[in-house]
Amino acid sequence: MVLIQLFLPLRDNAGVPFPPTMFAAVRAGLADAFGGVTAYQRAPATGLWEDGSNGIQRDDLLLFEVMAPTLDRTWWKSYSAALADRFRQQEVLVRALPCEWL
Repeated sequence: MVLIQLFLPLRDNAGVPFPPTMFAAVRAGLADAFGGVTAYQRAPATGLWEDGSNGIQRDDLLLFEVMAPTLDRTWWKSYSAALADRFRQQEVLVRALPCEWL
């Protein structure tokens, strides 16, 4: 099994919040594609990173997780790029971790 995590920003780069319907569409799409999804939407995570020129950047993020029997890298790269376009980002962090159903 593979646990795939998606980190989506609450706001665009100008600080404008994305409407809840955008996150609902991601949640529904993942549930349809993978038979379930976990969305951590009540308390946003805070992401900090060095951007190389302007110091430390910050995003408030929502985390979505799905479990899949295998990792389809091509599908996830395409989906990540589509999310980046939809959420007006240079990229969207998607990571995969091996997991074991207990």
